[in-house]
Amino acid sequence: MTEAVPLPWVLTLAGALFCVGLFGALSRRNTVGILLGIELMLNAVNINLVAFWRYLEPNVVAGQTFALFVITVAAAEAAIGLAMIIAIYRARQTVNADEVDSLRG
Repeated sequence: MTEAVPLPWVLTLAGALFCVGLFGALSRRNTVGILLGIELMLNAVNINLVAFWRYLEPNVVAGQTFALFVITVAAAEAAIGLAMIIAIYRARQTVNADEVDSLRG
């Protein structure tokens, strides 16, 4: 199974996914787009964790444990981020990050 897809291909995929997420997070003005970019970066980290676990130490469950931890953090980040975006939209009628740069109410 590990010979079907070589480790460098998996790492290349994860690197490309991370770069797409980084570009999305840095180039977007929409806060939902920024949140989606961050989610892509966290998924790239998960791919790396699972790939290194599978190819280097398949008998140790540390990679899976870290991946589950990252999935949990990503779910919490998405829930809190979307709640904040909804609250900002209700208060200011916009989700543009440039327009929500002040802490005034």
